[in-house]
Amino acid sequence: MPNRIFTLLLLLSLPIFLSAQPSLSSIEQQLYSLPDLIFKTIDTPKGYEAAYELHVKQPIDHDHPEKGYFYQRAFLSHRSFDAPMVIATEGYTRSSNRMYELTNYLNANQVDVEHRYFGTSIPEDKDYQYLNLKQATADLHHIRELLGQIYKQSWVSTGISKGGQTTIFYRYFYPDDVAASVPYVAPLNLELKEKRIYEFLSEVGTKECREDIHDIQVELLEQREEVLPRLQWHAKGAGQEFTYISLEEAFEYAVLEYPFSFWQMGFDCATIPDPKKVAIDEVLEHFMNVVGLSLYTDQAMEDYGSHYWQAGTEMGYYGFETEPFKKLLKKLDGEPSAIFMPGKAPITFEPTLVKKVYDWTQKEAEKMIYIYGATDTWTATGVPPSDEVKNALWFIMDGKDHGDARIRNMTDADRNKLLKTLNKWLTKA
Repeated sequence: MPNRIFTLLLLLSLPIFLSAQPSLSSIEQQLYSLPDLIFKTIDTPKGYEAAYELHVKQPIDHDHPEKGYFYQRAFLSHRSFDAPMVIATEGYTRSSNRMYELTNYLNANQVDVEHRYFGTSIPEDKDYQYLNLKQATADLHHIRELLGQIYKQSWVSTGISKGGQTTIFYRYFYPDDVAASVPYVAPLNLELKEKRIYEFLSEVGTKECREDIHDIQVELLEQREEVLPRLQWHAKGAGQEFTYISLEEAFEYAVLEYPFSFWQMGFDCATIPDPKKVAIDEVLEHFMNVVGLSLYTDQAMEDYGSHYWQAGTEMGYYGFETEPFKKLLKKLDGEPSAIFMPGKAPITFEPTLVKKVYDWTQKEAEKMIYIYGATDTWTATGVPPSDEVKNALWFIMDGKDHGDARIRNMTDADRNKLLKTLNKWLTKA
């Protein structure tokens, strides 16, 4: 009898106990129901119901889950279960929530996924053999399957630059995960040192501008005895260290990099100083604004080590022609690579996958929308338009660079065409 009375009292008090607990929103109830997921609330973007930082349990090796796991960071912005979902495939670290323009145009939900081996999404044992495109896209597929349990409407993938490359590779490995893909300014390199980059840099802009760029490179190299002490003081003040490569090597790399960065980031030819008319300090100030040495510091080598690993093993990259400066370079010669492998590991580039993906984009990859800037250096190795693929769009935007080749900067006609086509694809999914 006492046990029955206790049970009855417990049942009577249970509604009171439950009502005293903090109420969970509909989205949080749904998230709690998913396995392999830890989440916390973050600032909610305007127009959204809620936002969360997610940590998704991922196998280090998707083919052998018994080898262990890590947690991959992502950011979820929830608008409505009735809205489509944009999955943003980052190529690097993503330390905070950011809204993609495509998400706003579609009034969609968004999950923004940090790439494996970047930021906090790193296994305790950073074994680079598991940093490959098969594993990285399997991460995205797992998130798609996980969140797809609660987000039932159409999904679309997007990414910018290396994130755009990830978008392309994700669609190649998992063509049915999304209804459409929109990679921005995404190269698809077929070689370790892409010759198409050299061809682009020899033709982009006007002849006069290209000559002005060359003159800056020559001036810096000829005046190295004046330039290097200034760079050393700059590095000391900025707390920059150069042990992976020396500061003088970094200087020569940066001089060779200068035209690539100039066109990639859309600098104005009118801003190039005339080295015959200005002091070396003004030339150096311009050079540091366009390139600088930060890309070659020890910190950058650590931050971008995973990126260089991918470039040096599967994704390809670019190098530098030194012949025009043969008599002025002291540290570099031949065709030095722009890849700096972590721990100075050997480069073992295998082009089989990227060539398969390239062929796929030219023959089979439907419901893809490619966006490029006509003056962006990376457009040299972008996915070229193909007449064999009937259900895809290319937008190569005149006068736009890596940073402003965006839907918002399109002509009204192009923007309307893109959004009309995309909405049609999502409706039919």
